[in-house]
Amino acid sequence: MLKCVIDIGTNTFNLLIAEHLPEGLKVIYSTKRGVALGMGGITKGLITNDAMSRAIKALIEFEDIIKGLEVVEVRLIATAAVREAKNSTDFLQLVKKEVGRDVIVIDGNQEAKFIFQGVSMCHKFQSESMIMDIGGGSTEFIRANQNGMGELVSLKIGVSRLYQTFSCSDPFTKSDVEKIESYIENESNGFFLNKNVECLIGSSGTFETFYELIYKKTYPLSTEIMELEVQPFMESLDDLIFSTQNERNQNEFIIPIRKKMAPFAAVKTRWVLQQLNVKKVLISPFSLKEGALSE
Repeated sequence: MLKCVIDIGTNTFNLLIAEHLPEGLKVIYSTKRGVALGMGGITKGLITNDAMSRAIKALIEFEDIIKGLEVVEVRLIATAAVREAKNSTDFLQLVKKEVGRDVIVIDGNQEAKFIFQGVSMCHKFQSESMIMDIGGGSTEFIRANQNGMGELVSLKIGVSRLYQTFSCSDPFTKSDVEKIESYIENESNGFFLNKNVECLIGSSGTFETFYELIYKKTYPLSTEIMELEVQPFMESLDDLIFSTQNERNQNEFIIPIRKKMAPFAAVKTRWVLQQLNVKKVLISPFSLKEGALSE
């Protein structure tokens, strides 16, 4: 029995079609579209008309894929860009009219829970860990160990939000980095203080790009969790933070939707690593959409 989840993110729309088997989740089809739903509006609490048009185009393309397979259940799940938009009702009505489907808008806590469920499908927690999911509008952090999920928080420090909040030099100056870090620290409201965490787990998306930048190869199509060596990772983040737009444009391992915003993701991730001082970094191929599909 095939089920489908469409993750309507602030930057990227993700389509996942899979079935549950006794041995785990079998992915039948997976793809993504760089929609930039939050571009031009995330800091104002709006979804622009152009962004709505891009969203409908992507969702219609997804519908064509769904119709070609025997999918029995389809769920559209929207996160920060939609839940914060003053005109979200207009967007939801447009999706219903043009695509014929209802959209479930989830809050930050539910988003974090889905992410935890997704990561748990491919990873058995053996030590104190912190899951980090970098989104366009928000970034979720979930503390977890062998006993399950602990503290969780959804912070308004997504890369699209940071990109539209700060006007930075190309490449970033140290002053740019300090301003962004100060903003992140303020938004985190002490969440990272006194956290005894051994492992940071990045869930898919941007962390797959980090992997490709370090190892200069495509992230493997696998349901296995991958490890990043901490020191090379930190060095790669430094390089990315101070890279130029032209350098990123020419880098085949950075997908188009991330070329402008990658330094913001790198600043944020480096700051988190410095706060937690972890000994290990892992990448989970499963995240929100897999977690939502597991219900």
